[in-house]
Amino acid sequence: MSEQLEHYISLLHPSSDPIVAQMKEYAKQHRVPIIEEQSLVVLLSLIMIKQPKAILEIGTAIGYSALRMAKAYRHSQVVTVDIDEDRLAVAKEFLSNTNEAERIHIMHGDACEEVERLRKGAPYDFIFIDAAKGQYRRYFDTFFPMLASNGIIVSDNVFFKGMVYEQNQVKEKYRTMIKKLREYNEYLANHSECTTSFYAVGDGLAVSIKKE
Repeated sequence: MSEQLEHYISLLHPSSDPIVAQMKEYAKQHRVPIIEEQSLVVLLSLIMIKQPKAILEIGTAIGYSALRMAKAYRHSQVVTVDIDEDRLAVAKEFLSNTNEAERIHIMHGDACEEVERLRKGAPYDFIFIDAAKGQYRRYFDTFFPMLASNGIIVSDNVFFKGMVYEQNQVKEKYRTMIKKLREYNEYLANHSECTTSFYAVGDGLAVSIKKE
């Protein structure tokens, strides 16, 4: 997608929420990766269609996507977990000033080491994975059993700057991670208990629906 087209689409989906604008500006100034706008449009559309009561997010960062998901469906409860205490402190500060604060539950720790705590919120109707890319398979396998029947798992950045499908463009420092992402995508495509579609928006989205 060209930059001009991305810019045009972003103009069609403006947000009037000042906190959202502040979070986007903070992410830009501090180089905190947040979900790209076009991926966000798809993510929020899925939430509005699915209307999940329980959402689990792996990778809070500054709380941007957690807030956007909570806003997309006002009856949802969002549990979000991250290992970075500094970013979680920023997330808590931002979210404390929103109407959605009581529905967003922030947890500190490695998601896969907090299984028992996270299990308390299960089953989850919707899971969003946006953390360490080389750990996606680990996250998926750990939390797939907590996903409700016909629930959805969305994995962000599955094409990672085009390197996943453009093999001659892979930078050396990303080589191991890209290999794991390719294996992850193939794993999803052939998973017997879910159906996965891949979307060429933003940095790539994989949408996996658990079979009944």
